[in-house]
Amino acid sequence: MVISTEQIKDLRDQTGVSVMQCKKALEEAGGDAAKALVILRKKSGEIAAKRGDRTFGAGTVQAYVHSTGNVASVVVLMCETDFVSGNEEFKTLARDIAMHVTALNPKFLKKDDIKEEDKSAAREVFMKEISDQLQNKPKDMQDKILEGKLATYFGEMVLLDQPFIKNPEMTIQALIDNAVQKFGEKIAISKFSRFSAIER
Repeated sequence: MVISTEQIKDLRDQTGVSVMQCKKALEEAGGDAAKALVILRKKSGEIAAKRGDRTFGAGTVQAYVHSTGNVASVVVLMCETDFVSGNEEFKTLARDIAMHVTALNPKFLKKDDIKEEDKSAAREVFMKEISDQLQNKPKDMQDKILEGKLATYFGEMVLLDQPFIKNPEMTIQALIDNAVQKFGEKIAISKFSRFSAIER
């Protein structure tokens, strides 16, 4: 099967990974662009996992201020070297994440950051709701529904689990994994803050 340069260019534009990686993914997928995208995302996750034990030595701090001037966010995005931290695409990634934080207002970076009291409070609310509505259903079914509701509720608050505002087909974690593949370094969000002139 012959892979056209147009196919490779389209996939590269979507993912930002190297031409060779795009070509290999397209060949492995038999020319199917959707399958090639899945292959690249899977490889991004694998590469990110392999780089997990490396140490951070550089990073960038980027901010985004909404056009209204009422809301802004700051994101600290870490990497291994000054070479990557000084790269404009890396800075743009951090700014995009700051824009995402400004728009979606996540409360936690990752699931592990959710406090036990927050989980207990949410569990109580959803348990009451489920027992009121589904009291005739078996206990194991109620438990599954409860876990689903909790996962959805907290998933909307966890930055790494949120669908990226500029491309809802990928999460923020997938965006970071893609960057690891693209830049060849361990990359992670160290912290983020959101500021609002009007507290609600």
